[in-house]
Amino acid sequence: MFVQNLWLDLIIWTCVLGLQSRFCEADLCDWAGSGFAAAVDPRIVLQVRLRCTKGSVRWIYPGQALRVVLQPSSSSSRRGALCIKAWPTLRGASVYIERAGELELLVTDGGRSEDQVFCFRPNGPHWPAIYLQTGPQTNEAWSRRVMGFRYELLGNRSAAFSLDVHASCRPCNDTELLLAVCNSDFVARGSIAAVSHDPERQTSLVEVRAARVYRQHGQVFEPMPAEASWRGRIRTLLRCHVRPGDGEFLFTGSEHFGEAWLGCAPRYKDFLSVYRAAWAARRNSCDFPLD
Repeated sequence: MFVQNLWLDLIIWTCVLGLQSRFCEADLCDWAGSGFAAAVDPRIVLQVRLRCTKGSVRWIYPGQALRVVLQPSSSSSRRGALCIKAWPTLRGASVYIERAGELELLVTDGGRSEDQVFCFRPNGPHWPAIYLQTGPQTNEAWSRRVMGFRYELLGNRSAAFSLDVHASCRPCNDTELLLAVCNSDFVARGSIAAVSHDPERQTSLVEVRAARVYRQHGQVFEPMPAEASWRGRIRTLLRCHVRPGDGEFLFTGSEHFGEAWLGCAPRYKDFLSVYRAAWAARRNSCDFPLD
């Protein structure tokens, strides 16, 4: 109730307060700011507006509340999803999603995993805002705290895989597979060396030995010159029940917050059959090297 009253009746926009004003409409990816104004007036809500597809928010000496409007300028952003991952230091605060002026509790202090990621889509023409509300604190505690989160925009196809295929652990159909080899953040051919499980995170870590890496945006796979191969680690959900096995697979997926997540992963021979049939019928989404 306190949060609703603060939002509706006591909000003071700090866009006009000195150093904070330059952050409100800037095309920034990363923002770091101070809640020093809350020491003067605890009713102050600091507002920040960011327009990049990836970045971070770092709130130093957090005050009463911080409202972050994420409005990616990418033309494809309206068809995607926006994901946030809070820093482990986000303790003593609650996180809300603001939709059409209403606050919806996303997570409260002590009620989340440090590795939890939250994704949401735009509400009509507007993205929801992220609202951080801190709890009561002493002056000593206020002076030591740093809070924040990282955010990433998932494109339309990446969002579909992350929020649908990945969430349900279902196998990809032929159309999804053909799109995956064209649009995934990484594509590699190899075998499963080992699988470890993390019940606390509810994830599994798949260790892959790749004979060939066709594409990667980050550093998912590292070369192993002595073995003429590549080594990489890919996460998936525990409930997908991935296990070590013989055979060669085509691994595709997306990279989020510095981690690789598994998307479509058919056996390589099955992928070849699908791709060759699509190529003959001129239905392939892109050219893929066959070797």
